[in-house]
Amino acid sequence: MDHIPLTLADLEQARARIAAAVLATPLWLNDVLSRDFGVPIHFKLENLQPTGSFKLRGATHKIDRLLASTGAGGAGRSAATLRGVIAASAGNHAQGVARAARAQGLPATVVMPVAASLTKIEACRGLGAEVILAGANLEEARALAEVLAGERGLEFVHPYDDWQIIAGQASVGLEIIEALPTASLVVVPLGGGGLLSGVALAIKLQRPDVRVVGVQTETVAPFRRFLEDGSLEVVSPSAHTIADGIKVKAPGVLTRQVIARHVDAIVTVDDNAIAEAMVCLLERTRTIGEGAGVVALAALLKGKVVPRPDDCVVVLVSGGNADMTLVGRSIDYGLASSGRLMSLAVRVADTPGRLAALLGVVAEHGMNVRHVEHRRGELHVPVGMTEIILQIETRDFPHQRELLDHFAAQGLDARNLIEAA
Repeated sequence: MDHIPLTLADLEQARARIAAAVLATPLWLNDVLSRDFGVPIHFKLENLQPTGSFKLRGATHKIDRLLASTGAGGAGRSAATLRGVIAASAGNHAQGVARAARAQGLPATVVMPVAASLTKIEACRGLGAEVILAGANLEEARALAEVLAGERGLEFVHPYDDWQIIAGQASVGLEIIEALPTASLVVVPLGGGGLLSGVALAIKLQRPDVRVVGVQTETVAPFRRFLEDGSLEVVSPSAHTIADGIKVKAPGVLTRQVIARHVDAIVTVDDNAIAEAMVCLLERTRTIGEGAGVVALAALLKGKVVPRPDDCVVVLVSGGNADMTLVGRSIDYGLASSGRLMSLAVRVADTPGRLAALLGVVAEHGMNVRHVEHRRGELHVPVGMTEIILQIETRDFPHQRELLDHFAAQGLDARNLIEAA
């Protein structure tokens, strides 16, 4: 069996080293979800970290250890002798490295895929890092970062496959058990595995009975069958997900060792579920979670993780660095997929007063109209008729059905375009 060199004492020491630089994030009990599921549901809000994600923990610890490493003469290194650090990241690890390096007076370079979130790119620049955009994905960005590390004499800070990184991320798990000793089920986002490995180690070394579940996105799930047969799934080069922070196609070697020994299950969720979870988190906590940050909540909401009757659940929200344009689209999608937004196409005679009559019916059903559009002169709309598209805010799917049934009773041709799609 592979050797895991981290003890509980090591994890506690790592936590102490980074305590001044990171936030011991809140663990919030959510009354509504607890009522819905019949068990306590807590959010561990790593989206409230200074850099918006848990990555600050591992990066801070790694750079601390780089500076404390002993050279041939027995003296620790300093910011003067360490020429700088370099990292590859879709954004959160890059921000963590940039902030941790700045705190130590170190130059930082981050290589990010060309399609990285503008929000994350600007955040890294704001932290003083040199940002290089290169590669179509994280793997290509990392390859360039490793080359530049050799050429420039920089220390490469791996985003997850490093024991010091894992030890830093483990502080999340230590905080969970300290704040909530009764926790029995902890659900964690899974990309390369640094967070899941650290949390699982911190928890299982103290409470082996606690169930730890990792969550990947459906389209990028190399760990899908890992706990069943040890295999890693090959991810398509064209795979897409709104959870860019866990769009990791090459899981770590070290993280696999921990996951194989200490993680109880791995599940996946699709982008639809992730969008709904973003909306849920915003409503329940008034905080924003990025796609990768809310996959654990998505797994709970979609029944991919089912609490036992006596469970005390912790859902880890790993990050909140969402691109605002994506947040808007995701919110609309989440509302639509949960029955709270519909696009209705109604075909009526093209005569005065028809639109006012339709809007009156919508108002009578307690609905709000967001947008109105007319379609005339199109091949699918007969001459003398008009198709009116109404984007409507509703309570749920039964509420939508009430309106559709009302129009059907009036003999009107009405279709829910979202449902049809």
